[in-house]
Amino acid sequence: MGDLVEFVRGAGFVLDFSDASFSAFFAAELNVDIEDPKFSVNGGSKGKRLKCFLQNCNDADAVRLLAALWEHRSDHLLRTDTPDPIPNSEQRYQALLSRLSGQPQAAPKPEDMVLEGRKFAKFKNDLLEVGTLLPHARGYAFEAFLKNLFDAFQLAAREPFRVRGEQIDGSFELDNEVYLLEAKWHGQAIGVADLHTFHGKIEQKAAWTRGLFLSNSGFTEEGLAAFGRGKRVICMDGLDLYELLDREISLSQVLKIKVRRAAETGAPFVRVRDLYPR
Repeated sequence: MGDLVEFVRGAGFVLDFSDASFSAFFAAELNVDIEDPKFSVNGGSKGKRLKCFLQNCNDADAVRLLAALWEHRSDHLLRTDTPDPIPNSEQRYQALLSRLSGQPQAAPKPEDMVLEGRKFAKFKNDLLEVGTLLPHARGYAFEAFLKNLFDAFQLAAREPFRVRGEQIDGSFELDNEVYLLEAKWHGQAIGVADLHTFHGKIEQKAAWTRGLFLSNSGFTEEGLAAFGRGKRVICMDGLDLYELLDREISLSQVLKIKVRRAAETGAPFVRVRDLYPR
């Protein structure tokens, strides 16, 4: 579970704990003196003492500790307004708790699906190959790529994606919300006119309908500024697609965090590299 607790300060650290707060945490949650030398047999860092404790405690204490750590971790992300940098972290945490408590592991929800590394690599190669095609063939290849990608994450496509030139229309479901999809592979960045046209389509649907505008060539800064905030649309560009595939981040997770940022800030477009800074 190292990466689940080391992402704040690096290897050997546990979340944002100082030496003093780490000791106080163990004392309060488990009535354990983590400063006892028996927990430092493999090293005195907080990470190594945590690992030593988990290797030697009973399952009940391990479950109590992990539950308290997860709560502290969640509070830290909330306080710092930081998206979770670890893909599929909650599913991994729940699987660990299930093993320790002897409970059967729940089947993953569709939105939590994670692909194997080789499948991410294939999708990345397929995306790059689409860019080498002529416009007419590229439209159909991009449609097939997106349909396969959304299917891989079980995003419940409500109707087949349709191709009109280099524009693709469709719909999918995320967290029980219906999203209209418009995807374009044009040479130029998308401006305000296309964004307003797409938003107009959404406003003609039910009040709970949302939209994802995917433009491989991105969006103009002027267009995003003129489009404004507080709309029912989130945006994604080609670099977003490439980065989530290259870094093996769940498409569903990226979409959910984009939705959250849009709700918090009103901004329709926040890049993956800003949501997941290296």
